[in-house]
Amino acid sequence: MKQYTRLNLILGWLTFFISATVYTMTIEPTASFWDCGEFISTSYKLLVGHPPGAPFFMIVGRFFSLFAPDTGSVAFMINMMSALASALTIMFLFWTITHLAKKIFITEEEPPIWRTWSVMGAGLVGALAYTFSDTFWFSAVEGEVYAMSSLFTAVVFWAILKWENVAGQPYSNRWLILIAYLMGLSIGVHLLNLLAIPAIVMVYYFKMFEVNRNNTIKALALSAVILGGILYGIIPGVVKVASWFELAFVNGFGLPFNTGAIFYMILLVIALIAGILITYKKKMVIANTIILAVTVIMIGYSSFAMIVIRSFANPPMDQNSPEDVFSLMSYLNREQYGDRPLFFGQNYNSPLDREAMRNQKGAPVRIKKDGEYKTVDHRPKYEFDDRTTTLFPRMYSREGRHINEYQKWTNLKGKRVTIEDETGRPSTLMVPTMWENFKFFVNYQVNHMYFRYFMWNFSGRQNDIQGNGEIHKGNWITGIKFLDESRLGDEELLPDTYKNNPARNKYYMLPLILGLAGLFFQYNAGKNGKQGFWIVMLLFFLTGLAIVLYLNQTPLQPRERDYAYAGSFYAFAIWIGLGVLTIVNGIKRFMPGSVAASLATGLSLVLVPGIMANENWDDHNRSERYVARDLAYNYLNSCAPNSIIFTNGDNDTFPLWYAQEVEGIRTDVRVCNLSYLQTEWYIDQMKRKAYESDPLPFSLEHDQYVTGSRDVVYLLDRIKGAVDLKEAIKFVASDNPKTKQVPEYAGYLEYLPSKQFKLPADSLKVLQRGIVSEDAAHLITSELDINLQKDMILKNELMILDMLANNDWERPIYFAVTVGSDNYVSLQDYFQLEGFAYQVVPIKTLNNDGQYGRVETERMYQHVMEDFKWGGFENPNVYLDENHLRMATNIRNNLSRLATSLIDEGQNDKARNILDKSMEVLSAERVPHNYFSIFLAEGYFRIGEFEKGDEILTALANERLKELEYFNSLPSFKRATAGREPETAMAIYMEVVKMAQRYNREDLMKFLEKDYEKNMQRMGFFNE
Repeated sequence: MKQYTRLNLILGWLTFFISATVYTMTIEPTASFWDCGEFISTSYKLLVGHPPGAPFFMIVGRFFSLFAPDTGSVAFMINMMSALASALTIMFLFWTITHLAKKIFITEEEPPIWRTWSVMGAGLVGALAYTFSDTFWFSAVEGEVYAMSSLFTAVVFWAILKWENVAGQPYSNRWLILIAYLMGLSIGVHLLNLLAIPAIVMVYYFKMFEVNRNNTIKALALSAVILGGILYGIIPGVVKVASWFELAFVNGFGLPFNTGAIFYMILLVIALIAGILITYKKKMVIANTIILAVTVIMIGYSSFAMIVIRSFANPPMDQNSPEDVFSLMSYLNREQYGDRPLFFGQNYNSPLDREAMRNQKGAPVRIKKDGEYKTVDHRPKYEFDDRTTTLFPRMYSREGRHINEYQKWTNLKGKRVTIEDETGRPSTLMVPTMWENFKFFVNYQVNHMYFRYFMWNFSGRQNDIQGNGEIHKGNWITGIKFLDESRLGDEELLPDTYKNNPARNKYYMLPLILGLAGLFFQYNAGKNGKQGFWIVMLLFFLTGLAIVLYLNQTPLQPRERDYAYAGSFYAFAIWIGLGVLTIVNGIKRFMPGSVAASLATGLSLVLVPGIMANENWDDHNRSERYVARDLAYNYLNSCAPNSIIFTNGDNDTFPLWYAQEVEGIRTDVRVCNLSYLQTEWYIDQMKRKAYESDPLPFSLEHDQYVTGSRDVVYLLDRIKGAVDLKEAIKFVASDNPKTKQVPEYAGYLEYLPSKQFKLPADSLKVLQRGIVSEDAAHLITSELDINLQKDMILKNELMILDMLANNDWERPIYFAVTVGSDNYVSLQDYFQLEGFAYQVVPIKTLNNDGQYGRVETERMYQHVMEDFKWGGFENPNVYLDENHLRMATNIRNNLSRLATSLIDEGQNDKARNILDKSMEVLSAERVPHNYFSIFLAEGYFRIGEFEKGDEILTALANERLKELEYFNSLPSFKRATAGREPETAMAIYMEVVKMAQRYNREDLMKFLEKDYEKNMQRMGFFNE
């Protein structure tokens, strides 16, 4: 057994070095899209990120950043932290597999060497399969919390197996205390790790108690109590009780802020120490172990003190500003993300029960004011007509786009329910049935949002295009032609951009088959095997389908969510490893054990992790990709000095934060996220200086925009014509009761007396500040006409208007090109495109082509040709996923607009440079042609570069025709899943035809018209 132990140790470390090498070779050298830019920034400067925070991740990330030779390497070092955490996860997975394999495959004290090698082979195959799995590899090479969270899961699961080996021996409970401490630390990374608790409890139960039905039920109940106690007791409860003390000490006794919280923490520490000492002296072993476990969980959980400490320092990023127990409680509970029903609740069209709502209030919203905590509002507590509620509500979102998706996924019919409105008049609703809710759960939440991801990892992946049920986007495949064709049609007909997608990975179901073999092998391997099976199954279920149940996701998620289920895929990798033992047993019937072990291990390594590594390398290798960082650089450098840029989403905000906070790029520009601008804490931050950026010029004071004040402002047509914007802001800011009363409303109302506003423009100042160039001076208008065609505005829109009114054209104001038009507050006619951002200028431009504003050709030309960086768009070694291609579409549109404007100004040489730059940076081989390519072709036609234009249109037409051919090869019910994409493809093709006709491209027209009608007839677009 010494030989076994030595071999187990060596091969475990070997898996670490293999995976660490792979992840280091494929790591992204800078920030990625989504949350990575924020996490890297918060780690580097210990800032306060989005709820519920990840303080322990930040502390470890800060440690790794200390080894960065310069700020440009900080992201690499924090990404390296994820790579090493992932490699350690693989190592502990190896030891977990070998432990479980040894229990069912090695029963003798001195086993034959082939049995030892079989167990080692199982560990290698399972660990390396997970190394190269799609989801885990993705998280391993970026600075996100999921890699470290996986490490915690792997370590605690391994630790309980180590305890199992020494259970009953002196000091064996130290393993349980270690697990509790790791659980406490993991709360400061991600809560997913806590889902391993039931599996841990079952290991303890199987080892220490007689296994029968009653004891099993008790063990499962105890595991639920422990899990619930931490999730809903310790994590929110500690802060909740602290809030009671704080309220009593401050509001009751008149003591300074935080006195009650400090007193409570001291009391809690004394109580825990006393509990440990008393139970130790009285030899109360179980009670002592429980109190010790709670204590070390609290010690690990105490990493959140850093969030409060750093928030007190008012750093540039201080999300939710959790400086007291009430804001910290809101922060930990993620209240800004809203709530969702789980086991019982409303359908999407359930009417509110206003009578019930009048009689109860939600949790109070408290703010610091006049030396105490004052209640300014109550969180809404919605009650719904119980005739329209249901058990197991899954279709609850009231957004129109979600309701359309509910109908799509369930063929929704509903049941007829008659209710009365507030006046007592009856009305009829068609309310989804419980069965239809369950159908949505199965079809969308389980099949689309879990099983699809599971099959990505263990069967194959169609492509990396995010799908919402379309037959040609983001599905799972096998690589076995007849199986895939039966589900997805003949994909050979698809354009090359689909067939050659780097994320088209084929595993031929081999990992799945091996995992299923291991699952059945473990279940049928006697008592130890069956117990091990239920432990792994519990981990598999709780980190997979249980999360699906808990998240209750709405359709049209903004990104793929496979990372949430990495723990479930980890559990399945254990079965993949155990599947090797099945093969060994099968081969051993015909060959000696040593040959069977070697052959089974070798074949499994080649056919499972070998194929996975080969297929996944190209779409997981980020080693030369700088796209997110460079796009952030371009956003910031589109702006003039000391300017303000409004952003809205994660991918136009977090990379910019990273660029400023970590690499110090353009810290004179203030990035203002419009989603956050609805909150008082964020407005407070925007009113503080940050680096070289001055505070934003808001006139409203804190008490005028505090939570509960002016959250919604109504627009009433009480004054005809446009109102001066500054006077309108003064009106809404006034606390005079006369400004809150309207004749037709009995109460007080925050409102503006008009929907039209005018903002004066000082042409001299506009020219002096460089907001408008001298060449465009004649276009300057005397004022901006802001016409809000709506009945109300939210606080963020009010703050934009406030800033516009009081900026007095001192600072340039920009909107990122990726901000949606619903956030423009009717300024789009005054936009000026200067790169990756629109500047607000006093020049009115009306467009009929769906574009906004005018183009400042001189500035934008310099930005594109001299200032901007392209991060690898043109590098054939850089993998561009769908996020990057979406960004590229936006860039291509803006470059075509610039080229068109240069041609309109007679600057054909510059236009040619821009067109060529576009084709160089965003070549068709790297970024497939799309609708905006038509305007690049038109630009070439207008400057006489006809061959280049023909080439673009020919390629685009071929792509769309190929796409149409695929769609029309499908049965109608499968084609319907593609939505309007066939019509869109046809529309683009027709636009190509129109463009060729417009510029008399005879050869191109011959190509387009060649067999055109015959092809359209064959594809079903014309009747016989």
